[in-house]
Amino acid sequence: MKKSLRLSAAVAVAAAASLTLASCGFGGGSGSDEAGGTTLDLLVPSYSDNTQGLWEDVIEGFEEENPDISVNLEVQSWDNLESVIATKVQGGEAPDIYNGGPFAGFAADGLLYPAEEVVSADTYGDFQESFLANAEVDGTAYALPLIASARALFVNNALLEQAGVAAAPTTWDELLDAATKISALGGGTAGYGMPLGSEEAQAEAAVWLWGGGGTFGDATEITVDDPANLPGAEQIKKMIDAGATQADPGSTDRSPLMDIFIQGKIGMQVGLPPTVGQIEENNPDLDYSIVPIPTQDGSPFTLGVMDQLMAFQNDGDKQDAITKFLDYYYTSDVYVPWVQAEGFLPVTKSGAEALGSEEALAPFLEVLPDAQFYPSTNPQWADTDAAFKALFGQLQTKPAQEVLTEIQAQGTAG
Repeated sequence: MKKSLRLSAAVAVAAAASLTLASCGFGGGSGSDEAGGTTLDLLVPSYSDNTQGLWEDVIEGFEEENPDISVNLEVQSWDNLESVIATKVQGGEAPDIYNGGPFAGFAADGLLYPAEEVVSADTYGDFQESFLANAEVDGTAYALPLIASARALFVNNALLEQAGVAAAPTTWDELLDAATKISALGGGTAGYGMPLGSEEAQAEAAVWLWGGGGTFGDATEITVDDPANLPGAEQIKKMIDAGATQADPGSTDRSPLMDIFIQGKIGMQVGLPPTVGQIEENNPDLDYSIVPIPTQDGSPFTLGVMDQLMAFQNDGDKQDAITKFLDYYYTSDVYVPWVQAEGFLPVTKSGAEALGSEEALAPFLEVLPDAQFYPSTNPQWADTDAAFKALFGQLQTKPAQEVLTEIQAQGTAG
């Protein structure tokens, strides 16, 4: 993937730089039956200026095939979504279908259908297993994966060549060697962009800690201070101490650092699918490649993030209508153009196959089956996430184990 790299026009728009997992709301009627037919209330967030029109197209096609079912669409901003859904649920007016992030609380309160009860077996079996697993509570999936984002390593081919590096790195040792050589080129060039600042410290932490076999925990336990996380944290310090990163990584945020990569002054940095569109817009002549994230031993890995669709058990007689709508939506001919237009990655196997020819998406699609996720169903994750953002940059100056212990303590104090 070099400077001739092109995305389809819709994907290049890169409507959202990252997925924001938030809760949801609803604002229209309660979805009561009309004249012998069924009305489904659908609440979704706005990912881009295109979101409402994209859903309207889906609904139009669905209603043509199912004239006895109508769909009442409501689009809310992410800023309002959480308060709207809370109000609706408390008032007994939850939407029948909802596009959001956190769902464990709804599942714990018995408000959601198990995912397998609102899609056909064929649709359910088409989801990437790693994404379905991330939608489970106590072994049962209560949400359907909707859209995904993943991480990969963006590599400046020209800088690697100037530094005498023959190929993109696949292991930590190779990454350290390549980044050190690129930094040695001088002229303000950094080998590896290391954003440990507050914007998204938890993501860079996951890249390294999980890449060494570590974990942040699961639905029941936060394990930031687990010894398995120490190799990744120590490798970060090794990169910094070797001069393989930009100056002051502890306070550097991802977005401005990626702008420097796009300008051609950083050799390698972990990025997202929308990064492709940003390069296309701001420096289309950049000679770059996208490769899997290097890990300690070279095994495949990516940090995955996803949003979900979930179905509330408002009226038992709407289950069949919900299933018809969701099966229709996840049909490849309907789902894939929707995902493309919003600039994300598909969560279905058929979607990944359909987009396999998109050169810019291929590196991300290849690693989706190996995606790992934040323990977002753990009630202590929100505080742990905040602790990473506040404290992880201290790795630049403090011992690794001390930093991990402080994040664990702050994240689980509540």
